[in-house]
Amino acid sequence: MSRSHRQPVIVIAAATVSALLCAGWIQRLERGVELSPPVVADAAIPTPAGAAQVTKAADGHFWAQARIDGRAVKVLVDTGASVVALTPEDAARLGLRPSPDEFRHSVQTANGQTLAAAVTLDEVRIGSARVEHVEALIVRDGLPYSLLGMSYLGRLSAFEARSGSLILRP
Repeated sequence: MSRSHRQPVIVIAAATVSALLCAGWIQRLERGVELSPPVVADAAIPTPAGAAQVTKAADGHFWAQARIDGRAVKVLVDTGASVVALTPEDAARLGLRPSPDEFRHSVQTANGQTLAAAVTLDEVRIGSARVEHVEALIVRDGLPYSLLGMSYLGRLSAFEARSGSLILRP
């Protein structure tokens, strides 16, 4: 698919991610729920079947230590997010520093409308669940955590929710 044909798909995906995130974050903010990520020790545990298991944290979310392009990045697993979405800080740690003119995709976050830059990640891995050439957005402002969305999850052979854990099958 050419870059010009991917742009509308990415914009729609970003808008969907942002709308879903915005609603959840606003509800939590109104209830006074702390939004800082909990410390999760070894959130991705390989299972005997070659899959990865991500355990639910005390806050009820699934936090994982991903390996993105060979570097560790803590992510919130979000099945409602259309794409992997990176904070500028996480993107910079990965060596991704888009120029200002690359932030041309309009997205809505909990902090309002902002811009995002589209990138393709060489590899995203949670335990043994590895996916190559993953579409992602670097969200300029308003995204407190990087998100592991469907541009990764949807390319696995399967993922399933079990009592207190997600199973990711490569």
